[in-house]
Amino acid sequence: MKPSIYDLTQTQLVDWFVKNGEKKFRAAQVWQWLYEKRVTDFSEMSNLSKQTIELLNEHFVLDPLNEVVVQEGQDGTVKYLFELPDHHMIETVLMRQAYGLSVCVTTQIGCNIGCTFCASGLLKKQRNLTTGEIVAQIMKVQHYLDKQGQDERVSHIVVMGIGEPFDNYNNVMDFLSIMNDPKGLQIGARHMTVSTSGLVPKIKQFATNGLQVNLAISLHAPNNETRTSIMQINRAYPLERLMDAVDYYLKETNRRITFEYIMLRGVNDTPEHAQQLADLLKDKKKLTYVNLIPYNTVEEHDLYQRSTKKDTLAFYDVLKRNGINCVVRQEFGSDIDAACGQLRSKQMKKEKSK
Repeated sequence: MKPSIYDLTQTQLVDWFVKNGEKKFRAAQVWQWLYEKRVTDFSEMSNLSKQTIELLNEHFVLDPLNEVVVQEGQDGTVKYLFELPDHHMIETVLMRQAYGLSVCVTTQIGCNIGCTFCASGLLKKQRNLTTGEIVAQIMKVQHYLDKQGQDERVSHIVVMGIGEPFDNYNNVMDFLSIMNDPKGLQIGARHMTVSTSGLVPKIKQFATNGLQVNLAISLHAPNNETRTSIMQINRAYPLERLMDAVDYYLKETNRRITFEYIMLRGVNDTPEHAQQLADLLKDKKKLTYVNLIPYNTVEEHDLYQRSTKKDTLAFYDVLKRNGINCVVRQEFGSDIDAACGQLRSKQMKKEKSK
């Protein structure tokens, strides 16, 4: 299969043109067509010669994603199911926030992290997405917005979809670079967030990469026993090692970390758990933020239920009394297979039943 032209950063595109006997400025022209004018076919690049367009068609596809399902929620959330050239499927979500339009992207087909409450891990990791397959998710959403004719643009990105982003580190970093390019979509680094379940070596590497992209950590439990029972990764990187990496990141960047915490009824949502979490973060509370997330029930994981509103508020109150910055996350798309991986799982069941 031919790679997507979205795989290439601008520097890599320049190198490719030079290697193929073209002038450097062709890369700038193509880059503008891709990300400013946002064409959907090489033939639309009207200031390129026929020979150059043939060269591009010979070596690349422009769009590696086929739109399978688009679900539009009552709150303006849009959920997309895309098919890749090898027929695997991935999900992408557009969320309308008060501060702009945020898109959540997928980075892997399946996931090996093994969180027992998560729909994303129902399919074990098949492969990493290429840089272009991640970029194409944003471009598909932007093309969708362009067709609406309201001059809306993607302003924020969260790398929190299916998969563990730091398990696909290099491709994700190239993706962020392309999104941040001042001659492309120009999405500010501080408007992008990458979430990890806690790959300690990659957290430390991310701390020194120079990008001011935000970091979020999927914590979900305040002690090793509880975290190991719901997140297999805690066996490899228990809380002591994870917090050591957090301290390293804070020292290197002086940037705030968000801790994601899914509220599971009777599992991690008691006032005692809240106090343990406050104690875990007390020496770094000036640069940490806790996001309490209402759980979206997954059919295949019926062991878990959403915490009650009363228990969630009690948990929140304990954190606030201990000086921990926290919020209960606003829900998006609750009427359209809200949990990450649900839409893909539903489609796979349909295909098997045929």
